[in-house]
Amino acid sequence: MLRKLFIISFILFTHLLEGKSKKPNILFFLVDDLGWYDVGYQGSKLYETPNIDMLSERGMKFKNAYSAHPRCVPSRFAIMTGKYPARTKSPGPGSQLKQEEYTIAEALQDVGYKTLISGKWHLSRGESGSSPESQGFQTNYGAGDSGVPKSYFYPYNIQKRGRGNENAPDITKLPKVENGYHLTDQLTDLTVSWIHENYNSKRKNKQPFFIYLSHYEVHTPFEGKVELEKKYEKKISNIYKNKLDNPFSFEKTTGETKLRQDNPIYAAMIENLDDNFGRIIKILKEYNLYKNTIIVFTSDHGGLSNRGNQRPLATSNLPLRAGKGHNYEGGIKVPLFLVWEDKIVKGWSNTVVTGTDHFPTLLELINENTHDDKHIDGVSFKKSLIGDNQDNSQRPIFWHSPRPRPKSTGDLANTSIRLGDYKLIDFYRENRVELYNIVEDIGESNNLSDKLTEKRDYLLRMVRNWRESVNAIEQ
Repeated sequence: MLRKLFIISFILFTHLLEGKSKKPNILFFLVDDLGWYDVGYQGSKLYETPNIDMLSERGMKFKNAYSAHPRCVPSRFAIMTGKYPARTKSPGPGSQLKQEEYTIAEALQDVGYKTLISGKWHLSRGESGSSPESQGFQTNYGAGDSGVPKSYFYPYNIQKRGRGNENAPDITKLPKVENGYHLTDQLTDLTVSWIHENYNSKRKNKQPFFIYLSHYEVHTPFEGKVELEKKYEKKISNIYKNKLDNPFSFEKTTGETKLRQDNPIYAAMIENLDDNFGRIIKILKEYNLYKNTIIVFTSDHGGLSNRGNQRPLATSNLPLRAGKGHNYEGGIKVPLFLVWEDKIVKGWSNTVVTGTDHFPTLLELINENTHDDKHIDGVSFKKSLIGDNQDNSQRPIFWHSPRPRPKSTGDLANTSIRLGDYKLIDFYRENRVELYNIVEDIGESNNLSDKLTEKRDYLLRMVRNWRESVNAIEQ
């Protein structure tokens, strides 16, 4: 009898272990500076992203996905913490991630996930801010202070083309490769090797993983593989046969805006990124990990399409207005889809999502504590992923940009809010506001602030109250 009870207990214990081992893996694939219109499935006629497009059909795509800020550091802070960056004076001096913040990586590590960051961190600056290793990542490939390499081709800290960029000591710590090897390829190589080392059939690793694959591409410097650049030069010449077409427009509040996608180097970078995305999906399938992996694909903010000087521009976000640096739709709207075979439904969602929302959503998807006391501003969109109706039209979403770059990306200081169909932009230093119905007017061309005065005043009060509640800096 005791032997029988022991056998039954052992079987039950084994099943419990197996159940625990079936926690889904998570791959968070974050692209730097990739615009809302910079992928094929969103409608681009120039950029070729077959791997991204194919996988997007396997999950839920979002029509109203936003970053929490139109620049790199604050938007990444929001993804990691589930908090609006304005709560920590970001962007601004000393606004990097502090040790006391609790990140999504720490939350996942605390429930048994094996964690890897590969690529861009950009949330520390010397003594200011904390490292990936101190914020939940057990393995780090090339992530630290750096926001961008001097070159995408090894050796990465020797400028080869275009404007100079900052030194990137964390990137130079990567293993040596042959001269001319591409950084995106190497980060993918290292990630694939990590998967092979930890999850090949011989290891039988039962510990689920969280991979934060955060490529530096497609941020400047503009450097593509030669054969791909030539391919797109030819393609662009066929698309734009009229050489007299003006590729820029100018307006006071946004500087110059790029009107068409015609940069062959940037197009080459996007295709290379897509190739590497395909490599990651391939290894997941080869190791039978794909079906039990939640895959998130998104960007940190809108594409670089605006300037206040003569800097080279990457792309056009049309029909959205403006781009990186701006709280117009082109600067904050991003491509987003999530895939989890047989769990996340396929199709398009109208749910409004912002960068703070990934934190609680991922934890809720894996049936863990969402730490509502930690992330504060995030709202889970799990219901949208599993096919339930999720009406969040009465949820306000905020953006705060107190550190504009009028001479670089042409933007001005402002705080913005979206509530339902309407979006208000408060240019508080100039004492003026703009109001748009962004469902009917996706290009934000019809300012309704003088026509819908009650709506304007209501949203402006919300903006001012929110700015005060989070103690946001205004200078």
